[in-house]
Formats: sequence, C-alpha cells, structure tokens
Amino acid sequence: MPTKHVDRLCRRCNTLEAVLTVRSEPLCRDCFVKYVHTKVIKRMEGFRARHTQPGQQRKLLLPLSFGASSVSLLHILDRQLQAQMTRTGRTGFSLHILHIVATENSDVDDMERIRLVKDRFPNHEFSTFSLYDIFTKDGSKSGKSGETNHSINLGNGDSSPRLEDFLAALPSASSRADVLSILRTRLAVNFALTNSCEAILWSDSTTKLAERVLAETAKGRGFSLPWQVEDGESPYGVAFYYPMRDVLKKELLSHVDMVEPSLKALVSPDAFQSTQAPPSAKNTTIDALMQQYFESVEENYPNIVSNVVRTTGKLQAPHSTNHQVCRLCKLPVTDDLLGTDGWGGDQTRTTVLKRSEHELCYGCARSVPPEAVVFLP
Repeated sequence: MPTKHVDRLCRRCNTLEAVLTVRSEPLCRDCFVKYVHTKVIKRMEGFRARHTQPGQQRKLLLPLSFGASSVSLLHILDRQLQAQMTRTGRTGFSLHILHIVATENSDVDDMERIRLVKDRFPNHEFSTFSLYDIFTKDGSKSGKSGETNHSINLGNGDSSPRLEDFLAALPSASSRADVLSILRTRLAVNFALTNSCEAILWSDSTTKLAERVLAETAKGRGFSLPWQVEDGESPYGVAFYYPMRDVLKKELLSHVDMVEPSLKALVSPDAFQSTQAPPSAKNTTIDALMQQYFESVEENYPNIVSNVVRTTGKLQAPHSTNHQVCRLCKLPVTDDLLGTDGWGGDQTRTTVLKRSEHELCYGCARSVPPEAVVFLP
C-alpha cells in the first residue's frame, strides 16, 4: 500500500493534510482520488462524447472480476459517463459488464457482490457467464443480452465434465492456471463479438501488466505480448484497451477505500491479501510467482514495475501471412511459432512434429500435452 500517516500538507492543493505518499508525493484524500481518476480518464480520451455521432453510441465490454482494479475501473467510468451526460446531454460510450465465474454455480458471496454492484451502478447492462460455457461455441450461443441487469444462465448440460476432464489432463498447476486464463479471455472475446461490443476494457494495473510480461515470456508465449499489453486492435477481431495501465496495484487498493462511498464491499477479500506461494513447489504457478515478486518490488521500486511495461510497449507484433491460429489461445502463429520448431532448443524432430500436428503455438504446447488436446473447446 502507499505510505500512510504523512504529517505534512498535500503537495498538490497545499491546503489539506496528506494522508499517504504516492511515488514520493504526499497527497490528501481528494487529490489522491483525483490522481487515480485522471490517470484512467486520459487513457479513455478516444471515447469522449465529441468522438461519437449522436444516435450511434459505442458499446464497450468491461470484464468484472471483483478485484480492486476492475471495481475501480467501473466506478471511474461510471463517473465519467455521468460527467459526459451533464456536460453534453449524451455519452461517448455505453458499458456492458461481464462477470465470468469459474464454477457452475456462483457461491453466496459472489452472488451478493453481483447484487451490490448492480444496485451501485444501475445504468449499465450486466451479464454473467460460467467458464463452462466455453465448450458451447465459446459461450456465443448460450444466452442473450440486451436489457439492463440481464443475467445469462450458468452451465450448459454436459459442459461441466468436459472442462473438468480437460483440467485434470493437464500436467501441472501452472498449466491449469494458464489454460483457465486463456479460456476466460476467449469467453470475453466471443461475448464481445456476439454482442457488438467495439472493444474490451481490461482492468489490468501497471503491476498486473508487468506480471504478465514475465509470466507469458516464461511460458513461451512472449510473441503475444504486444497484444496482451498494448492498447489497440487485437487478432481476435475486437480492440483491447488497458485504461488502468498507469496505476499500481497498491494505489488501487488504497483508492477502493478512499472513494466516497467506499468500494470495499464490492471487492473480493482475496484482493487485499498478499500473494503467498504454496508450501509445495508442485502447486506453485508461474503467475503466482510473478505476482509475489512484483508485489514486493512495487513497494519500494515502483519505477521498475513501470519500466517493464513501457519497455514491452516498444515491441512489434509478429506478422503472419498464413493466417493460422493456435487451437487453444486463438492467437495467430507463424510457421516458426507453431509447435516447438525453432523455440524448443535441442528437441528431436519427432517431438516437434508431434506437437505441431495439433496446431498449438509453442506456449500452449508446453501447457497442453498431446493426450489432452482431445478436450480442447
């Protein structure tokens, strides 16, 4: 968390007492909230009301995980839309909120948070999907949307066993975490395409993006970083934007508590817990290790976290002329990115061909063994 108990005046307003220090700058509560909001709104410049034709409102999808980042993003954008309506009588975009649950039935706390979010932000459309829906044409036909607060039915027949069998066939905790993350992205993308959303607003903070840079590189999917970190068009046919990319995770945790009224009741308690690696290395995931590392780094060296993201932003997306996509992550792959050819080091040609014939990119081939390919959605 940003340093608290600062016995000095806010450096920005020079009037109120500072309540915390953000990147060596003491700020009062009001200036800190404004600081976070300004960082996000600057990233939404292209969606101002003046960039939208009257009667042709742009629809944006916001995946909501009930983390501090996604709840804060929803709050900030809701405030922005209200301000646009006050100033111009119309808004530059509309929001459709999507919550993806990892089990067939949400637990009681999850359902209560959904209710609280709908009550707090009643002017947006809400939909809920189960991760199992990825096995029914990626969830594109498992429900409909269109009316405010509509909730899509969870679960679809025999899709549960398919997901469970797929995860059980994966060799490690890292593989399972990797696959679950990919399936969530695919479900969100297909929902956006089915519901005519122009773009997806991912709520990843600077810290989360830095974690992804190292994690995806370690998994062998470094070629995809320009699409997973930078704003703009993606290979999925829908644009990706990261409005929270200039705000650290620890800043967002403070923001949740300092806005009025507080957002804390809408955020999962897990968001406030420090990431701890499991006692057994067998259950440790690459993602958890990166989370643990950057949570410690951002405490005293926030510039390092920002530099990782800025440096990655200079990378260029690979160009492919064969339009082939990985069967799991659905990202385009060139011939040298298919299977392990050119990436797997000193491996036999037999292994390379065995992986390549399943049409998986190198990163997905490392997570999904050949015997688990039959379960791919």
